[in-house]
Amino acid sequence: MPILEIRDLRKTYRSASHELTVLHGVSLTLDEGDTCAIIGPSGSGKTTLLGLCAGLDDATSGSVKLGGQALEKMSQDERAALRNQLVGFVFQSFQLIPTLTAVENVLVPLELQGMSGRERDAEELLAQVGLEKRLDHYPLQLSGGEQQRVALARAFIHRPRILFADEPTGNLDADTSGPIVEMLLRLNREAGTALVLVTHDPALAARARRVVRMGGGTIIGEEEHASR
Repeated sequence: MPILEIRDLRKTYRSASHELTVLHGVSLTLDEGDTCAIIGPSGSGKTTLLGLCAGLDDATSGSVKLGGQALEKMSQDERAALRNQLVGFVFQSFQLIPTLTAVENVLVPLELQGMSGRERDAEELLAQVGLEKRLDHYPLQLSGGEQQRVALARAFIHRPRILFADEPTGNLDADTSGPIVEMLLRLNREAGTALVLVTHDPALAARARRVVRMGGGTIIGEEEHASR
């Protein structure tokens, strides 16, 4: 069973004076453990599509199945519970909680599931991304690259079946983004997690097995690679 199935997805924003359709009938399927990069110019609908796939927003029409469950048939609370169970996130802006240490930030997904006593797991993940000496530091005490490493550890702490990454290197310089990409793909490969990656970086996109190109709110091309 695919981890993600999108069928004829449309998204229109309406105001009193006009309508803006940002997605036009997008369909996509992603198997367990597969990797897919979504590329295209600004305004092509990439981030909107990512939000709909994760159930963070409602589609105007069409369907999204995440882990075999139709998001459009679920309440917001049910979607949140499904995300906590199945999904990991990595954002361009890191999204760390400034009042929590690195370890505490990594533990947030488990806290949302009501799980405790996993500090050792968080410490081991932070060690895997090279932050074993920064466990008790707060986000403002960390560089941008270090904050994104914390975000990577947080994304994998609850062993998600699918990871959504929105421009994960967008706020990092070239020297920092390279190691972050390697860590992301290594953690993803070791965990067997499916990956949906939105990026403007063609070199990063090429590391995914599939590359989906968007333009004007629809898929205009797709290519596949033999391996990452």
